[in-house]
Amino acid sequence: MATRLNNPDFMKFPLEIGENGAATSKRREHVREQIEQVLFTAPGERWFRPEFGVGVRALVFEPNNAALWEVTKKRLLASLGEALAGEVDPSSLEVTVAGDGATLNITIGYRLATINHTEKIRFAVES
Repeated sequence: MATRLNNPDFMKFPLEIGENGAATSKRREHVREQIEQVLFTAPGERWFRPEFGVGVRALVFEPNNAALWEVTKKRLLASLGEALAGEVDPSSLEVTVAGDGATLNITIGYRLATINHTEKIRFAVES
């Protein structure tokens, strides 16, 4: 029972419908899916939450330099802090943004508060 409370089922993102209804994810996968939503949702794309998202796809058209990395890092920290409230220990949230030529590398580290699991995810956005 305690495991069920600490690691419940969440609806999978993107939504998948199978023979038994909506597909589900466990807490670890759910947090990764939330991070992807923040990264790939453009600001203003959600009608009732226009401030939600970072829109990394649009960064493909920006110059890949230190100024872009700092702005992206600040946007990510703010958006992820809000989107992952209650799931991730806020003091454990780490965001690293760097580039190498045509690729923008984003690394996000965090600790899940309820199950005390630490994880790092890396995303590469190519221009």
